[in-house]
Amino acid sequence: MENTPTTPATDQDHDADGEPARDGTAAPGLTKTAEPVATRTAESVATKTAESSDAPGPEDAVPDTPVPDAHASDAPDPDAACDDDGPEPDAYDEAEATASAEAAGGAAAVVAAGLGVVSLSGAWTGRVAAERQTLIGQIKSGGSGSATQQISDIYGDAWHTTALVNGLFALLALLVGVFVLVRPAFGAPAAHPRPGWIRAVARAGIALGILGVLISVVMYFDLALPLPTAG
Repeated sequence: MENTPTTPATDQDHDADGEPARDGTAAPGLTKTAEPVATRTAESVATKTAESSDAPGPEDAVPDTPVPDAHASDAPDPDAACDDDGPEPDAYDEAEATASAEAAGGAAAVVAAGLGVVSLSGAWTGRVAAERQTLIGQIKSGGSGSATQQISDIYGDAWHTTALVNGLFALLALLVGVFVLVRPAFGAPAAHPRPGWIRAVARAGIALGILGVLISVVMYFDLALPLPTAG
């Protein structure tokens, strides 16, 4: 008989009971033990993968912040432009300012007309100045001197003083009237034109002032009514 060579048995060729494993079959104990370990390992890997996918990452933890656009920030804001213009003027304040300007202009026009009337009719100051000049003339003459000299010192100087005072009133009327007419041209432009009655009264004051100045000049230089002469 021929002897068949035998392969020495190893630990892997023995089954769980310590008996040598048969050819072509794996150890039952090793097979049963390997399958659960591999299954548990695959399950744990899948669980960790799922948990890692469900856990918030860096992108999920920090919300996306919109990046401001440089061109959009440079664009002017219409609301800001409206705020820079300042508050709109109050209609009541504008009406009050207009009324105050009209009142001042009307008062000045009336003053000009009144001064013109005074320059023509004579004022109390003119009469007082004339009487004072008459007294001075009487003191200077002293009852002596020629009749012509006495007339000039007592009456002529008094009449000239009256004409000078009336001429001053007429000049004031002329200046005030001109100021009322030209004042809108040098001030801030008004929203509404000046009432017509103010311009009319100012023109009346100017006319009376011009007339008073002319009469005063004629009276002062004895052009229309010269001093009487003696004899």
